[in-house]
Amino acid sequence: VIDGTEQKALFITGKSHCDRSADDCGGGGLSQYRVVQYLCQSEYAEYGGSAKFFFRGIRLFWADVFETDDAAAADQTEDSAEAAGTESSAASGDTVTIGFAQVGHESDWRTASTDSCLSVFSADNGYDLQFVDCDNDSAVQLEAVRGFIEQDVDYIIIDPIVSTGWDTVLTECEEAGIPVIVIDRTIDDSDKYVSWVGSNFKTEGLAAGEWLKAYTGAKGISDVNVLVIEGSTGASATIGRTDGFKEIADANGWNILDSQTGDFTQAGGQEVMESYIKSYEGKFNVVVCQNDNEAFGAMDAMKAAGISYGVDGDVILVSFDACTAGLEYVMSGDINADFECNPLAAPFVEEVIKQLQAGETPEKEVYMTEHWFVNEDVLSTINVNGEDQDLTVVTKEIVDAQY
Repeated sequence: VIDGTEQKALFITGKSHCDRSADDCGGGGLSQYRVVQYLCQSEYAEYGGSAKFFFRGIRLFWADVFETDDAAAADQTEDSAEAAGTESSAASGDTVTIGFAQVGHESDWRTASTDSCLSVFSADNGYDLQFVDCDNDSAVQLEAVRGFIEQDVDYIIIDPIVSTGWDTVLTECEEAGIPVIVIDRTIDDSDKYVSWVGSNFKTEGLAAGEWLKAYTGAKGISDVNVLVIEGSTGASATIGRTDGFKEIADANGWNILDSQTGDFTQAGGQEVMESYIKSYEGKFNVVVCQNDNEAFGAMDAMKAAGISYGVDGDVILVSFDACTAGLEYVMSGDINADFECNPLAAPFVEEVIKQLQAGETPEKEVYMTEHWFVNEDVLSTINVNGEDQDLTVVTKEIVDAQY
């Protein structure tokens, strides 16, 4: 309310993209991302990460987007809001503030990972979660982490887009006294984080290879010609799955015809598969996709080209992630096998935070439980790294229980 008149404002929670038109933003022609980027660039140096910066930013946003000249009224709103913010912060008591720099929103798996954090680190559970969708832009992710440092959050969670280029910003976190917890993908050029929570990506790749070895043996298939659709270049999930699978392929003399990135997206998977079909038509009998969304795209491409795949098809289709939609395709026989990458890291992260708050030292690496899913019961186990591991035949109950 300004001068007794109720007016509408857009509250911006983070550097997220939106599809709102200029009209939706009061005719200012600024997307949500551009507004926050503008506020950060123009106000950050002068006001730092304080409440003063945020509410000064709201005043600028109001003036720029809604073309309001009433600076005095805006300043009054700024002062009132800043006082309210201080009061709310003091009243919050034990509220734990967490900054989370997420990779993006490129897949069903990523959405499940984000939802897990939003659910666990909710206000009802005593948390104030500052979430940034970095849209697969590593520069934006580094900026987001530095923004969390300026906000003086209690903890920072990072799912790194790439595995290198982190030492400088993690040193800044360390100097600020803010513990960092890494989830999912790994950081290879620094150890300045308290814990990493996630999956062993190379083991996933090894498991896929061991399954294909046992499956082709059981089916009497001796000639194995593979096309691989990789994940995002430089991502630790891509590196681990590629290295693990290739280790088994090389040991068994399989022919990997080609391996290109589909960037963990359905559109990317379809585009690469369409290219493969033109180049290798009739020459391949296995397609390995490094996540479910890429597999969905590959299925679309093969279906359009009249190529049969899955159980009883001409092409064995292998996937990773094992999201709900992926398991539905395993159950229907369109995907032969799907190797789980558990996205629900947040409960494990919360346990790390509780250990830190109790003065304990958490494990440096925390591995989550994962499963290997198949359509057929021709195999019950596979041997991975010298250990027998169970294969799970997908049922409707399993699909319904999955993320």
